[in-house]
Amino acid sequence: MTPTITIYSKDYCPYCQRAKALLKSKDVSFTEYDVSLDMTRLQEMIQRSSGRRTVPQIFIGDVHVGGFDDLYALERAGKLDPLLNIQTALIN
Repeated sequence: MTPTITIYSKDYCPYCQRAKALLKSKDVSFTEYDVSLDMTRLQEMIQRSSGRRTVPQIFIGDVHVGGFDDLYALERAGKLDPLLNIQTALIN
């Protein structure tokens, strides 16, 4: 079972596209919410991310990863796979 991953994004955001591509390369599924026109999801994103308004905002389980730069930094440091595995273990 894959971890619950949530991405708040906008269609025209290149960082959102990069974040999704990185997660797809890990062969994990995610739920994406486009906050361009959905004010309810936008408010949810802002609340969950402690006030951040930029996209993407990425969550792995209840862990707020941050944006694409944060996700990529985890990957570069070798910490993304363990985070995905830890979250998977908690779900199973």
